[in-house]
Amino acid sequence: AAMLRELRRRWRSYKYRFVPWLALNLRRQRRTLRYVPESSQDKIIADEDVFETLLKTFKALFINDFSRQADILALLPEVKCQYLELLTVEQKHSQVNSCNHQGQHVFTPEEVLFNTLGFTVSRDQSSLVSAGTGVFVTKGFVPKGTVVSMYPGTVYRKHEPIFFQSLGNPFIFRCIDGVLIDGNDKGLSRSVYRSCSRRDQLGPFQMSDESWLTASPQNPLAVGQYVNNCSHEKAANVCYQEFDVPGHFPVELKQYLPNIVYSHNIESHLRCVVLVTLRDIKEGEELFSNYYTVVS
Repeated sequence: AAMLRELRRRWRSYKYRFVPWLALNLRRQRRTLRYVPESSQDKIIADEDVFETLLKTFKALFINDFSRQADILALLPEVKCQYLELLTVEQKHSQVNSCNHQGQHVFTPEEVLFNTLGFTVSRDQSSLVSAGTGVFVTKGFVPKGTVVSMYPGTVYRKHEPIFFQSLGNPFIFRCIDGVLIDGNDKGLSRSVYRSCSRRDQLGPFQMSDESWLTASPQNPLAVGQYVNNCSHEKAANVCYQEFDVPGHFPVELKQYLPNIVYSHNIESHLRCVVLVTLRDIKEGEELFSNYYTVVS
């Protein structure tokens, strides 16, 4: 009996990568599929809106962590002047609200997210039985059409090796064009991400964020790989949307991007995946999407 239970558990984890199972279930579950006749229709919100949300959030995180950015700012004098102006405005605002005249108050990343976008999200035990970890809106309110989370991980092109990383790994997201994102924060996947991240670091400039591999991510949006599958009782309230980071994305803010490419010599934009709300989501609600988009 114990062996059968273990086999069922492994099958539930693996079946989304078993081609015959997929072929038999595509028609039966068509309403739950990510059916995109044209890539341009795979946009709940515009790329510009995604860009502005990430830029706004990352700037707030950067300013909140301003005291630790000295090495970066020393190499970017013009950027330093811009952030000093923003920091001055932020301090004046804080002093008016809290009467704190003792210097910059440092918030937690979750507090920064709330102050910037009006909500916080975090990992906790799912409301679904035996679903493990889930993601909840723990504070505030999230309007429809809002970037509420990001799917972190190593980005693989179609020809790149991911076989060993994929074994027993339910965290591999498949993009429409075949690009894969490995969002597993344990084992070999964790080691590969850290290796690629440190490989691409340029002096004080980090090209990606490693902290999502820990219990305390410095980018509080980087928890999207733990969003659970929807069910008959729990309909999907978020969906995945692919986003290629533009070349003009500020270099000092790349330290908050929770993705890194497996092969650094490929000339292309970094692929990210964000989760966008399909309806208004209130405080205390769990986020649900669809695992039919998470297939390798």
